[in-house]
Amino acid sequence: MKRRPYQLKRRAENAEETRRRLVRATFALHGEQGIAATTMTQIAERAGVGIGTVYHHFPTLDDTVVACGQMVMAAYPPPTEAIFAGVPTMKERLVRLAHALFDHQDRVGLDMVRPDRDRSPIVRKFVDEDQEHRVELTRAALAPFAIDRDLIRMAAALLDIGVCRALQGVGLTLDQAAETIAELIHARLTRKD
Repeated sequence: MKRRPYQLKRRAENAEETRRRLVRATFALHGEQGIAATTMTQIAERAGVGIGTVYHHFPTLDDTVVACGQMVMAAYPPPTEAIFAGVPTMKERLVRLAHALFDHQDRVGLDMVRPDRDRSPIVRKFVDEDQEHRVELTRAALAPFAIDRDLIRMAAALLDIGVCRALQGVGLTLDQAAETIAELIHARLTRKD
């Protein structure tokens, strides 16, 4: 007997919804306890499915990490050079850069992912790609001003979510932290030696 098309479509939609629930459960667990501490059993329990369902969709824990990363990057794409369109001054470009990077790193939970960098090659790759993106976007922000390569890398290091979190720890908001770091970088780059 031939299956009716609507049944196949419904089954596919149910499978896709289950997959989304599993990825959301994985994301929540990563945020609560880190990537390395998350197990397939916890994902199944959080998503309200059997362990076999998790393995059906994601044969390995690494597969869950990749799917979670894809979901996060689709929901919160990293900033691009477009943020500098029509912005002529170095200070304005640095402010936009700091706001965009801190906001992105905050949304993707980079500070929650980073501790597992040395435990998972997939996490290491994600963290390294984020760092390289920060350097490249900083280079793009400063391109009109002929800034030395080492100073660009220094500026990119200051645009790390860890620096933002340290400033938040002393009472600054994310926006205030971005403004402060942009001002510090600008002061260093325009300093007359």
